[in-house]
Amino acid sequence: MASMRVDATATPLRNGYVLVAGGGTSAAELYDPRTGRWFSLGAMATSRQRHTATLLASGKVLVVGGGASVLAAGGAELFDPDTNGWSAVTGLDVPRSQHTATLLPDGRVLVVGGDSGSGNALSSALLYSPATGTWAATGRMGAARLGHTATLLPDGQVLVTGGRDSANGTVLATAERYDAMTGEWTPVGSMTTQRMGHTATLLLSGQVLVAGGFAGSLATDTSELFDPGTGTWTSQGLLPSLCVFHTATLLTSGQVLVTGGSTGGQPYLDRAVLYSPATGTWAETATMATRRISHAAALLPSGDVLVLGGVSQVGTRNASAERYRPAVPPWSTAASLVTARSQLSTTRLDTGDVLVAGGASSAGALSSAVLYDEATNTWRDTAALGTARFLHSATPLSDGRVLVSGGQRDASTWLSATEVYAPATGTWTPVGDLGTGRARHTATLLASGKVLVTGGASGASTSSTLASAELFNPSTGTWSPTSAMGHARTYHAAVRLPSGEVLVMGGSSTGTDPITASAELFNPTTGTWSPTGSMAVARYGHIAVPLGNGSQVLVAGGWGVDGPLRSAELYDVARGTWRTVAPMNLPRYLPHATVLPSGRVLVAGGSGSGGARVGVDVYSPAP
Repeated sequence: MASMRVDATATPLRNGYVLVAGGGTSAAELYDPRTGRWFSLGAMATSRQRHTATLLASGKVLVVGGGASVLAAGGAELFDPDTNGWSAVTGLDVPRSQHTATLLPDGRVLVVGGDSGSGNALSSALLYSPATGTWAATGRMGAARLGHTATLLPDGQVLVTGGRDSANGTVLATAERYDAMTGEWTPVGSMTTQRMGHTATLLLSGQVLVAGGFAGSLATDTSELFDPGTGTWTSQGLLPSLCVFHTATLLTSGQVLVTGGSTGGQPYLDRAVLYSPATGTWAETATMATRRISHAAALLPSGDVLVLGGVSQVGTRNASAERYRPAVPPWSTAASLVTARSQLSTTRLDTGDVLVAGGASSAGALSSAVLYDEATNTWRDTAALGTARFLHSATPLSDGRVLVSGGQRDASTWLSATEVYAPATGTWTPVGDLGTGRARHTATLLASGKVLVTGGASGASTSSTLASAELFNPSTGTWSPTSAMGHARTYHAAVRLPSGEVLVMGGSSTGTDPITASAELFNPTTGTWSPTGSMAVARYGHIAVPLGNGSQVLVAGGWGVDGPLRSAELYDVARGTWRTVAPMNLPRYLPHATVLPSGRVLVAGGSGSGGARVGVDVYSPAP
């Protein structure tokens, strides 16, 4: 981050970004999970610490209270993600910090308790109406509190737990529930332990997990579960250590991730632990790179957790941030395509979206194209291709456009037509034709900006399988021949390596080698081919994508000697060798794959024994 922050807020926005605000400063910035980049914003009207930030139904963020120091407190303001600007919110009569703010189902925000600025805890509660921009008093809590928690329950009520009755006062074990319909508070059963500086997390079951905090003057390692149906508490397993001023985040798996905090003194914790609702127990997970207390955490659309800021030791504020990736199966399911299609193309755009174009359905060749957004896990339409096609290639050019070449229109028509997609306008433009009409070929962007097309087939018979290759020049929009491969191939795959060479592997061929595991390398400088190590499994119609820094290439799926394949393997670029890795969830023949901004690999479409696939797989590389 640009600023060191303690007791900041981190709020996931509807556009996928995370708004980080305050933390002993008026500065604010945005985090882009797609790229890992930070962007500075205009400052808030005042420096804030121990404030709240609440995402409203409109997508705006309401920031309330806090101040330049722990006890000082300020008013409220709104952040608008459409303009990335701030505006004042008037009418907040009582300053407060260490309070809570909860978005209610009707869109209003309930602000409860806190420190009035003099160390005195407040019992008052206010309702903010975004529709009118006004504040209104509502029922007071049964106890004045600061440093408490507030959790929206499934029935729309709000559970408040613990806190102190003044800055140096008694730590509370009491809890109460707010009914927005009546504006009244009702006491519920007290916790088994006094708590302040604890966390409260709504579980998928509708129960609330409370963990850690100060139990009086000492930190505690206890946790307990609140059942809204009975209003009672049940003790859960002990945390691995005493823990206060930590964060707790509900993961998509239903587990709860607790990060950092303090045992009540130094050194602060770099530990992260996971709570399992199935067993009610805690287990340690990956250690953070930095010790943190009074930091912030946010769940990202990918399921990762962003942790930022805090104090690493007394007197040392932190500007660093890190991401936790939960342990997940290597493959998971993404949103399905609206139209089932096989023999399509998928291309990651500079915007982070994935372009899916053409393909075949039960009705024939498709010209339609759609865009996938990883941050929201959704699809949206874009302009259709000028020529309906399947078994074509799609290649991102250096300027961000996408070159689509060749393919088939039907069982007897092989296309030489090519066209270019411009993401900025969402439109397609025709360019020069291939020298040889071909389908089931590969097309690879070279370091020079040219595109290498290899192999494929120009007809239905095996004798039409091609070893020829040609180059596309984006500057002129024309094609020229280059040297042929050592092996005729169709339904093969190709990947550009960090050296600039192009790795071509597998495919269906001619003669005694109908399905090949062989691979070869193209040198753009000399225009020549040389052999490299063969795959473990002979396959064609598979995917191949580079991982990480390009030191490995993932190959998965395709068609083998026994039919569609689930198997996957990795090519070691330095050694020129292959090793087997975890298989996909489903066998896929002729799918397409794209590396997402998160580093994971999206595998879409293709066909299996039951026909075209609508399901989508995502591969998570090993750390």
